[in-house]
Amino acid sequence: MARQGSKMLVGGYTAIGAGAVTMTGLHLVTGLDPVHTVISEYAFQPDGWLLPVSLGLFATAATTFGVLLARRGEDRGAATLVAVWGLCMLLIGAFPTDRPGVPLSMSGGIHRYAAFVAFLAMPLAGLIMSRRYAASPYARPVRLLSLASLGVLVLVVAPYVVRMLGIDLTNDDIPAGVTQRLVVLFEVGVLAMLGPVLRACHGRAAVRDERARAVAMVR
Repeated sequence: MARQGSKMLVGGYTAIGAGAVTMTGLHLVTGLDPVHTVISEYAFQPDGWLLPVSLGLFATAATTFGVLLARRGEDRGAATLVAVWGLCMLLIGAFPTDRPGVPLSMSGGIHRYAAFVAFLAMPLAGLIMSRRYAASPYARPVRLLSLASLGVLVLVVAPYVVRMLGIDLTNDDIPAGVTQRLVVLFEVGVLAMLGPVLRACHGRAAVRDERARAVAMVR
């Protein structure tokens, strides 16, 4: 079981790395302004197919880590949140956002609200894990990344609230691309940091199992 878990961790990290490379390649080949252009708008570019590929790879990593968390009964809450994040990544990739200036469509609505749910789910999972395994050396980075993600999320949501109040505000007026990318970066960071936490947990579990077997043999 421990060997299988290690293989799954490697697979999860491979998916994260491939997703990050694909996302970076998308940014390089399109040449759009990352300060004001949100990631979702990259789907309208000739190489926009790289966006759902990248999100699908991140979803694969989230599913892998979610399964590992679910195998530990006490981590099922965090596992559910990580799985929700992965599902939302798939929805974001499958349902493109609307072009700027176009009324909100069904696809755009699914895209928007899936992104909002994802932006909430991963930092909450990180806070749960960092609290449960507070003694782990990885707990503090996970907690800080989660809090940073929630903090920047406020800046991401604020322009939508302003527009709902009837104030005309476009992404050219604010660094919308920067704040969104920071949230994504922090949340992928939380996902990546779950790996060391899981590895440490599996290590402690293996030690406990070995001790239990030793005690049973003595009896």
